Amino acid sequence: MKRDDRAPENKSAIQERRELYRSLSLPGTAEGHEEVVMSAKPFSREVLKIDPEVVSRQIADTLRQQVFSQLKRKGVVLGISGGIDSSVSAALCAKALGPERVAALLMPELDSSDDSVRLGGLLAKSLGVETILEDIGPLLQAAGCYRRRDEAIRDMVPEYTDRYKSKIVLANILENEGFNFFRLVVESDSGAQKTVRLTAKSYLGIVAATNMKQRARKFYEYYHADRLHYAVAGTPNRLEYDQGFFVKNGDGAADLKPIAHLYKSQVYQLAAYLSIPEEIQRRPPTTDTYSLQQSQEEFYFSLPYEKMDLCLYGKNHHVAASEVANVIGLTTEQVERVYRDIDIKRNTTRYLHLKPLLAENVEEIS
Repeated sequence: MKRDDRAPENKSAIQERRELYRSLSLPGTAEGHEEVVMSAKPFSREVLKIDPEVVSRQIADTLRQQVFSQLKRKGVVLGISGGIDSSVSAALCAKALGPERVAALLMPELDSSDDSVRLGGLLAKSLGVETILEDIGPLLQAAGCYRRRDEAIRDMVPEYTDRYKSKIVLANILENEGFNFFRLVVESDSGAQKTVRLTAKSYLGIVAATNMKQRARKFYEYYHADRLHYAVAGTPNRLEYDQGFFVKNGDGAADLKPIAHLYKSQVYQLAAYLSIPEEIQRRPPTTDTYSLQQSQEEFYFSLPYEKMDLCLYGKNHHVAASEVANVIGLTTEQVERVYRDIDIKRNTTRYLHLKPLLAENVEEIS
């Protein structure tokens, strides 16, 4: 495709980014600020490259304005898990507000990886921020999280006991046409694995119980935010925010979300610039939710993040599936499936983004 043929598309893409930045109250859209956007260029892996120094400064400026002026709070509370998104978010908050105004919560539970607390502590030490340990396991046990989950699993695998491990996986979208079904993988204490296709009832039961984990963490985040007169920062990247990879009133609840406009590939660029510990930068993205190790790829996105980012960018900027396919090493048909899946996830998770609906607007508040 000739460059001239793409000019109107690129102009639209830049305008789309302006509107996104404006909706997130990011600097660069207001008069007097330089807007940082990805340069208009033919589609390639380079389209997601950013200037991390400029972008981190932009976000830091915005965080100060949001926390101190808009929210009128003294600092920020956020949960850290040793993952790249929470690590970069914590580093940006420390850069913007000062490490003394950031409280980082470590919130393990029975199914958490030991690496989560260890790497979270490593991050906090490198940033010089306060850490608060809240073991949410007892709270979840008292609420019946694990019991309710196991009951839903036993509907499909009657022999399942608390000595087993489990996870939910999604069929690979590249290999399947049509509707994707979730499957349950269980592993006995002897290491034997069994995979079954989940019914809607069992799937919803397992997810409803498991979502208690994210809501329990938010319970503690807002407790400490109230105690310290701080705001709560959420840590989704653009891929997660766009595709609804969060729990309503769980990890989706926050007063501000500093990296929700950034593709995950861009979060990694910021991580390198902000000197996030190398072990965290090398750690594969994981949900850290189920007792069996589970990647985000097998649970939700079906593609590695670097390919999924480029598909989402291509979809957002009306790049032909064939052009994306040539760059990321897939077939045109496979990218078209990913494009359809992006639309499906947007439609089915739109509810997660909605504010509470009122029978009639309250004008004094609206």
